[in-house]
Parts: sequence; C-alpha cells; structure tokens
Amino acid sequence: MDDKQSGKGIRDLPASERPRERLEQRGEGALSKAELLAILLRVGVEGKSAVALGHELLSTFGELRGLHAASFDELCAVNGVGPAKAAQVRAAIELGYRLQMEKEGGDRPKFSSPEDVDAYMHHLLANKNQEELWVLALTTRNTLIRKLQLYKGTVNHSSARIAEIMEIAIRSHAAAIILVHNHPSGDCSPSPEDLRFTEEVVRAGKLLDIAVLDHIIISSQDKTSIRRTSKVPFGNTSGKRWD
Repeated sequence: MDDKQSGKGIRDLPASERPRERLEQRGEGALSKAELLAILLRVGVEGKSAVALGHELLSTFGELRGLHAASFDELCAVNGVGPAKAAQVRAAIELGYRLQMEKEGGDRPKFSSPEDVDAYMHHLLANKNQEELWVLALTTRNTLIRKLQLYKGTVNHSSARIAEIMEIAIRSHAAAIILVHNHPSGDCSPSPEDLRFTEEVVRAGKLLDIAVLDHIIISSQDKTSIRRTSKVPFGNTSGKRWD
C-alpha cells in the first residue's frame, strides 16, 4: 500500500485508483485483497482509508484464512470495523465457500468417508483458536440434513448432554449422525476423554436406532477418524457405506 494513501478516504483518490471504479473498468481480478475488502467495508475510519483498513485486517488476522477463522467479536474489536462491517466480511467469505460447494455438487453434500467430512468442515474448524463441537445429521443415504454447533470454547465432554445430541437427530428425522470437533493445538489425536465421550454417544445411538458413523477430529494440519484409529465399538452402520 502506498503510504500517501493510508490517511486518505476513497473519495480523495483519483477515480482511476478507487477500488469500485477499478473493478468496474478492469474486473475484480485486477484488485488486491485489501481493495476487495475495501469495497465491502465501504468507508474507513478517521485517518485510515477503507483500503488501509483492509490491509490492517489482513495483517492482524493473517491473510484471508485467518480472517475467515476470526470470530465476529474479534472482527468488531478492530478499530473502524464494528458489527455492520464484520457482518459484511463474514457474509462475503461464506458466500465464497457456498459457491465452491455448489461447484463440487450442491448445497447438500453426501458423506462416505472421513475425508468427505474433512473437506466439508475444514474451512469452519481448522484454524479456530477455540474448540467447537458440531453434529452432522444425515439421511439414510448419508446426505446432510443439517449441521449444528453444540459447543464453542473449551468443551468439557463430561458436561456434554448426550440427550441433546440425540435430540438433534430425532428432530431432524436423521438416520445417522457424525460428530466433528477441532483441536486448536494442531494435534488431532483423540484424548481419553474424546474416546469416552464418543463411546457414550455410540451407545445412546444404538438404543435409539440412530447410527453414529464416526467422530472426526480436525486440526490445522490433519484430521483423525476415531472409528479408524480406536477400539470404540461403533458396530455396523446398518448397510451404510462408510470407509
């Protein structure tokens, strides 16, 4: 970024240098990430243009991947952002992700392996700095009905209500579920508590005739399938294909 522009507003720039006009004339591919963010942000803050604010966001959170991982509150905490701009940034990133999902086969993915789950959930969990627990509710053909976040922060599995997880499946008319959570440390090896918790959910699922296909742990580096790597007695999947 040119230092002489850092304190200028977008309107102070020549028309040929304004992000919106450049996009119109040359296409979005001609703009930098900071300039694209500036179009979303619309205005900067006193002494800082929208482009400079875009640069600050990228620098603060570590480019687009880090920006995506940032929470709503973390974005709002940046001087000059606030709730409206934070919502615009998060909405744009989510639209980009959903476009990619449409290209890969639609809004309702079908899962047949831990790799499928990782491909679908990696963008949500891999770079988060807090632990989150999600439930994927599936049809008899392993097509996603809904995904729901149950916990955010340090998850104390001993306090996680198994009934709440099963309620999601029942209310969704799901035939199966997959548990997904992340390890912000980067080590996706399951802890003894992860294994105990998984076994309790599997046991509850058998009582209710709801298949628990797997519990996937995602980190920034890798993913782990508890079904593949542990002795948790998942049992068969009632004819479902699960690799």
